[in-house]
Amino acid sequence: MPYRRLPNTDLARVRALKTFLEKVDSLDVYDYAVTLQTIGAVRSFLPKLDRAQRSYAEAASRQSQAGRIHLSHVKMVRLYISHFIQVLNMSVIRGEIKPAARQLYGLDVHSNNLPDLTAEASLEEWGRKVIAGEQRRLSQGGVPIYNPTIAKVKVHYDIFKESYDLQHGYQATTARFLDQVVALRVEADRLILDVWNQVEAHFASEPSAARRLDLCRSYGVVYYYRTGEKTLEEV
Repeated sequence: MPYRRLPNTDLARVRALKTFLEKVDSLDVYDYAVTLQTIGAVRSFLPKLDRAQRSYAEAASRQSQAGRIHLSHVKMVRLYISHFIQVLNMSVIRGEIKPAARQLYGLDVHSNNLPDLTAEASLEEWGRKVIAGEQRRLSQGGVPIYNPTIAKVKVHYDIFKESYDLQHGYQATTARFLDQVVALRVEADRLILDVWNQVEAHFASEPSAARRLDLCRSYGVVYYYRTGEKTLEEV
């Protein structure tokens, strides 16, 4: 005999409960294989699960779409921040800027190494430091750095920062909807299991195994055959 397995995705859970209600709605009340109490519980619960699942899917889609655009902003701001610091270090090496000026940017006075710009949080931090540092140096009478100018760095940083904050907002929204879906999964599985148990019990006296499985499947019960196990049609 095949075995049954509860749905393991939220879409499958919604589909299982919808299939059950569609079957019930096609029958006369006297032909139900499940109690009215269970049917009522499913009718009340399904809209909540469906709405939560849709909201999560939409939020995840928006985050994904925005994420692809955000990655281009990340690459660009990383390029400009890195290039600016390299030009600053070359100016120090050539004697055009004193090494002590590095501390205005939060950099090591005695090192030409670039800070780690791998993480987006580092880009947010160092972009802010570089812009503020250049402004402080210029206010002290320093000569502006060109190619890139701090104005170009700031333009790309501002674009990145807006995208960075937006992406964090999308992530928070997606996580909130996911938490709602997760909280509903236990009840969804409980209802599906209750429905399936009642359906199988209702048709337990059916002598034909093939017909019994078909009747159960019509209520949304999903059966699987183990590897190497013959289907009823093959027996």
